[in-house]
Amino acid sequence: MKFETKQNGTTLTFKLKEKRLDSTISPELKGEFLLLCKPRYKELRIDLSEVEFCDSNGLSALLIAERKMRENGGKVKLIGVQKKVLTLIKITHLDLAFEIEPKTKTAH
Repeated sequence: MKFETKQNGTTLTFKLKEKRLDSTISPELKGEFLLLCKPRYKELRIDLSEVEFCDSNGLSALLIAERKMRENGGKVKLIGVQKKVLTLIKITHLDLAFEIEPKTKTAH
């Protein structure tokens, strides 16, 4: 699984560098989120701009991050979600669990 992270104060940006967010990477992604979602971060920005496909396993990984961040008093924002993935998120009503931003903001 390819990804990169950037820290800016209490915000952590996680950019997934994969076209598919599915069962092939979701176990590894869940583990990564469990390591990254620490109380010192108030916001986890998950950049999905390269993700063209997501299934229920991928959504499950995103929900792990959301739950861990909420337990620690933080929140998750999804960034740059492509139309197909956004449709799935809306159908499953997960747009209520996540803040969704249309495009990536660069941190300085």
